[in-house]
Parts: sequence; structure tokens; C-alpha cells
Amino acid sequence: MTKEDYINYRLDRAYEALEDAKLLAENGRWNTAINRLYYASFYAVIALLIKNGIETRTHDGVRTQFGLLFVKTGKIDKKFGKLFSKLFDYRLKGDYGDLFDFDKDIVEPLFEEVEVLINTIKAEL
Repeated sequence: MTKEDYINYRLDRAYEALEDAKLLAENGRWNTAINRLYYASFYAVIALLIKNGIETRTHDGVRTQFGLLFVKTGKIDKKFGKLFSKLFDYRLKGDYGDLFDFDKDIVEPLFEEVEVLINTIKAEL
């Protein structure tokens, strides 16, 4: 697999995770929808990092490198850095938090934001 193939694979996974999140939301599975929204963003950010020769080993490393190299430099709007961090925190809360459930009011507005993030990253690629 070439570097370009791997970048395209990650971008395809981003769109697939976004579609999965929509299916989950249609069935009121809000915590799992948050998980898939985070991963949709994560896969897109990974594609961007790969394109620029940046390797990371952890989710926090991905978040840190994205913030330092793309958000703080102005290559990517800071609202997307905030969105990615919020989704990271939400995913942890939804996956590991006891007695906590997201709801439609929190999750639904994130769909458009995540799609714009993915499309913004795609344009950078």
C-alpha cells in the first residue's frame, strides 16, 4: 500500500464512520454515535498527519500534533481544534462514564461540524 493509498483509506474510513454515526443516531444510540463521530474526525486527522509525514502512537498524540502543527499555525481553523478536543472528551465520557447518556440535543448539531471538518481536511490533502 502506498502512502497515498493509506491516506485515501483513512479518509474513506472517516466518511464511513460518519455514516455509521448517522445510522446510530436514527436509532437513538447517542453514546455510540458520539464514538463514531469522534472516530470520523480521528481518521480524517490521521490522514492529514500521514500526508505531512507525522507519526503518532496515541490518540492524545494525534490531538496534540493536530493542534500544534495545523490549528496553532492557522492552517486549520481553531474551531476544528476545539471540535476535535470536545469529541475526544465526549467519546471518553460516552464510552467509559458510568450512568451517563448523551442525547439528541447534544449529538445532532455535531454531525454538520464533523462533516465540515472532514471536508476541510480533504481539501488540505
